[in-house]
Amino acid sequence: MARIETMDSLRALYGAPKGRSVAKQLDHLDRHCRSFIELSPFLILATQGADGLGDATPRGDHPGFVTVRDDTTLVIPDRIGNNRIDSLSNLVERPGIGLLFLIPGVDETLRVNGTAIIDDDLALRTAHMAEGKIPATVVVVTVREAYLQCAKALMRSKLWAEESQIARDRLPTMGEMLRDHTRSTEQAETQAEMLARYAQNLY
Repeated sequence: MARIETMDSLRALYGAPKGRSVAKQLDHLDRHCRSFIELSPFLILATQGADGLGDATPRGDHPGFVTVRDDTTLVIPDRIGNNRIDSLSNLVERPGIGLLFLIPGVDETLRVNGTAIIDDDLALRTAHMAEGKIPATVVVVTVREAYLQCAKALMRSKLWAEESQIARDRLPTMGEMLRDHTRSTEQAETQAEMLARYAQNLY
């Protein structure tokens, strides 16, 4: 095994991109990108901190929870979480952001790359209210690149196929895993207890 350390070495293995894989990249959101975002209830948000470590986190809500303000601007509400604010902290230090939008049942995905700021403007936050709750902040993304990703990865994984679904009891409960990760001696929260608690504070 040899470590690949130069772009020339990497390209020697893969060759240059060509055709549609290059031509499809836009510097704005066209009508197809807008439709994809409007139908998407889930995205993966990637950032990088000043320490150089990358971070990817899920974001989800009702389809259309991410709004398209114009052809180069997206707004993502930051719903209630655990207050680690890893992604937001990273964006304060480095504004680069990558988004991967998914739609259940659709094997293609949408990739959006750009820069982002965190905004606490009340009118903007109120416009992204859900279940009567206003997000603490919104992430405003300036789009630099947008392109559809082919279906191969989701086809190989059979992500949406019924036969791919794993029974939840194939894994320990979240409470049991957290107990072990934190070396707690307390009784682990059951899955039913966790779901009941989440139902009270999703927003």
